[in-house]
Amino acid sequence: MLFYTWQEIIGIVIAAIIVDLTVGDPKWPTHPVIWMGRLIKWLEHKLMPEQHTLTPRALLLRGFILTGLTLLLVTSLMYGVWFIADTIHLWLGYIVSVWFISTTIAIKGLKDAAYLVMHPLQEGNLADARKYTGYIVGRDTEELPESELSRAVVETVAENTVDAVFSPIIYALIGGAPLAMLYRASNTLDSMVGYRNAKYIYFGRASARWDDVMNWIPARLTGLLLALTALIIPKQSAKRSLLAIFKFASKHPSPNSGIPESAVAGALGIELGGLNIYGGFPQERARMGWPLRELNLSDIQSAVRMMYGATFLTIGGLCILWALL
Repeated sequence: MLFYTWQEIIGIVIAAIIVDLTVGDPKWPTHPVIWMGRLIKWLEHKLMPEQHTLTPRALLLRGFILTGLTLLLVTSLMYGVWFIADTIHLWLGYIVSVWFISTTIAIKGLKDAAYLVMHPLQEGNLADARKYTGYIVGRDTEELPESELSRAVVETVAENTVDAVFSPIIYALIGGAPLAMLYRASNTLDSMVGYRNAKYIYFGRASARWDDVMNWIPARLTGLLLALTALIIPKQSAKRSLLAIFKFASKHPSPNSGIPESAVAGALGIELGGLNIYGGFPQERARMGWPLRELNLSDIQSAVRMMYGATFLTIGGLCILWALL
């Protein structure tokens, strides 16, 4: 655990969460995820040129190499930076760890992206709401009404409560900044090449599967934490949240994303999933939750509150654990 005691690593993670909650994604220096993206694009260009006649097996192998090289380079570089900083001074090692872990978390960034859609909806400005929704989802947004825009944002907040919040926190607790950065590299690989389309169905398979593995335990812990959060937020149901996870999560095409989405849908008494349009082609996604009422823009704020509630419960639990050690 990077030669830190449990108390030290817990303190570092708490500090990193607080930094993200207050500062958010850094504008300077360049966010590490941007550098990861540049590395992945460069490796992709080397391993899979635009003009290629590679067989599916060769693409699978090269995709495996892309995943392995990216994870190795990112983790090694992060470990080297931390080691040099810690060698210079213990507190410099702490600061480097806190800052880099905070860049793997995106609580404030996710909230800001959600509210960037909610505020135009509150003003009746569908054009801006559609534009900003298109920044955070892959589906076509040009014709979506308010209810579908709200659904898209709620699904994004719910799903990314795993990817952008609890997965990096869990891996930071296990292995500090290097393991948190390894997780962020895994997630970035999946977001860039982990698609089931003609270009990436073979080349991106290793990245997509590895991301599924990395999120498997965090997704299930997040589902339980979201249900627990529903106990303390008025007009939400923890029981219905848990029941929704067991009934609907397995219907989602992702082995992990259905868990937080079902948890949020159940807690709020709404239905997520349904018909999405991708590049003009309709796709029916599994429906999760019970439509006890119509989904509306207020559910965006409710989903954000659940994410923040789960985060504060985590901070509280970590503080108690820190005090006991």
